Amino acid sequence: MQEAASWDGVAVASWIADAALNVAKMRLVPVSADLKDVLQELIESRRQLRRVGNDLNQLSHVRNAGATVTEQQLAAMAQRVDAAVKRVDEATLQVMRERKPRS
Repeated sequence: MQEAASWDGVAVASWIADAALNVAKMRLVPVSADLKDVLQELIESRRQLRRVGNDLNQLSHVRNAGATVTEQQLAAMAQRVDAAVKRVDEATLQVMRERKPRS
């Protein structure tokens, strides 16, 4: 909390009060400590999907320029897409399990 308060440039008590108010007003949803790992996995998955998207654009550019894109290249790309989507799916399911319904 001290680091967060320092980052925001406020006293710890002020930071705690602000966080509590944001939770009460449902502007901030608290998460468990375990969820931090899941959120990091979602961030990593997003990074991987960005890379895959870039690679797909490069393959499309090569193919549109008249060059040959091999079956191996397409299969490797499909494998990367599948792996990235599975990671996002797994992390999303974990977030859904951790999520507490609002009352």
